[in-house]
Amino acid sequence: MLMSGRGREARIRYLAGTFRVLSDGDHVRCAETGAMIPLDELRYWSVERQEAYADAAASLRAADRRQKG
Repeated sequence: MLMSGRGREARIRYLAGTFRVLSDGDHVRCAETGAMIPLDELRYWSVERQEAYADAAASLRAADRRQKG
């Protein structure tokens, strides 16, 4: 299932502890860095903001930036 949309960005619904693929693709973009994240490597996201992050550092930067307004 993860590879059915080869080369396309997936649309994702981020849930607590998991995510649901809404439209086929094999990757998403990091909201903080713009880096391509293969779905099988996606580990960090915000349910509240519905954003994916490439790594923990990007997630923390995004949260910090949001707090500062």
